[in-house]
Amino acid sequence: MSAYREAAMRSKAWPFEEARKLLKRYPNGKPEGQGPMLFETGYGPSGLPHIGTFQEVFRTTLVRRAYETLTNGAPTRLVAFSDDMDGLRKVPDNVPNPEMLRQHLGKPLTQIPDPFGKFESFAHHNNAMLRAFLDQFGFDYEFVSSTERYRSGAFDDALRGVLRNYQAILDIMLPTLRAERAATYSPIMPISARSGVVLQVPVEVVDAEAGIVRFVDEGETIEQSVLSGAAKLQWKVDWAMRWVALGVDYEMYGKDLTDSGVQSGKIARVLGGQKPEGMIYEMFLDEKGEKISKSKGNGLSIEEWLRYGSENSLAFYIFREPKAAKQLHLGVIPRAVDEYFQFRDNWHGQDADKRLGNPAHHIHAGDVPAGSPPVSFGLLLNVVSLPGMDDKDLVWGFVQKYAPGVSPATHPELDGLIENAVNYGRDFVAPTLKRRWPEGTEIDALTRLDNELAELPENASAEDIQNIVYAIGKDEAYGFGNLRDWFKALYETLLGSEQGPRMGSFIALYGIANTRKLIAEALGRTGETV
Repeated sequence: MSAYREAAMRSKAWPFEEARKLLKRYPNGKPEGQGPMLFETGYGPSGLPHIGTFQEVFRTTLVRRAYETLTNGAPTRLVAFSDDMDGLRKVPDNVPNPEMLRQHLGKPLTQIPDPFGKFESFAHHNNAMLRAFLDQFGFDYEFVSSTERYRSGAFDDALRGVLRNYQAILDIMLPTLRAERAATYSPIMPISARSGVVLQVPVEVVDAEAGIVRFVDEGETIEQSVLSGAAKLQWKVDWAMRWVALGVDYEMYGKDLTDSGVQSGKIARVLGGQKPEGMIYEMFLDEKGEKISKSKGNGLSIEEWLRYGSENSLAFYIFREPKAAKQLHLGVIPRAVDEYFQFRDNWHGQDADKRLGNPAHHIHAGDVPAGSPPVSFGLLLNVVSLPGMDDKDLVWGFVQKYAPGVSPATHPELDGLIENAVNYGRDFVAPTLKRRWPEGTEIDALTRLDNELAELPENASAEDIQNIVYAIGKDEAYGFGNLRDWFKALYETLLGSEQGPRMGSFIALYGIANTRKLIAEALGRTGETV
């Protein structure tokens, strides 16, 4: 047994804890003839893919990889299932031609024209967006369409199972529904041959084996087959049927679906299968601690994250503590970027046990890149937030003086970070900065710092500069209660914020001459020669 596999068997990292559930489910491996271990993620294509879609596929992928580590590469599959047979309940806010969509409310998403005018249906458009989205991040998955499975007859045997166990399923579902909803509830929803609408009407089973049901459509009693795409299951029943029909072994879902998971698990047992293993993850919150809602627009899109932070930083943030509610807003990005690199650097000096608990190990599937950018993201943000510094080429010039030999060609990861930092600094940091005038002995301390910097060569090391900054802050003549007060004064008078970088590193990057100009401005000597 390899060192990694041994460590994985006892690792407390959540992907391995989840993967060990599958070992417990199948102590002797998955029975012969049942195929690879099947992981599933679900997607409702009534809207466009978003950060929630990413996190679910990403986290499931991590469990899949962990299982492969535990089993020395036992075969696995990941299915990205699109519930595109669902009826459109309301018109999304973020699509064109809403009036056209309104005419097709209630129809399966694959039967509604594409409001973007590019694909054969609205679902085909959104499915294409989903696949492009998953492909962008390099996920290994198989796309499965609900409509294709229903229409091809692949679900027909499972649908007969629903009809055979119709009353047992009603006994599970009806106690969970309000009286008004229970009066018209049916586990199966026939699709009207007249209107094409997915009908929410009471249904009577006529012949379970033939798939025939009876219902009323526009005042007329209809007998109709539910097979080969002529009906759609209610989603909790559909979820259970899918688990059984596809043989799903693992699927995670959000805390908001906890009760639904319980009911679908019961229905799966009625249908002769079992509920998959899985993790119930917590929901993301906005900066006010409120649940993120697409309709409220209080969330953070994946496009926004990637404008201001790296893809790896997003993966890092999503990896950590999936069972704890976490805020998801622009303010969390800078720390996530720098912490990702800290964990990545640490991985190379860790033993197998520690590596398996390191987020970088999971993000990079055990092939963790060596080396980090010569400057932190936080330090870049301090530089780009200064007046006149919202230009990527200009920032590169400073970085190249600080770390000779780097360039966009040799360090593309750093190039991306600089672009992220320029965007973030310009849009969010610079508008909030307000430098204050120094007071009392702060003036004398800044004057001394200016004088001592003047004695240093322009290429002085960050450590030499930091030593000078420390010495001034510790000098009792200036009366700083502690170094924190001195640094706070530097940040507020030179950078316009209450917090900031390691000053030695900042000055070395920004340049001694430029820093002395900041000091001159703070001291009100902008017209003098520095």
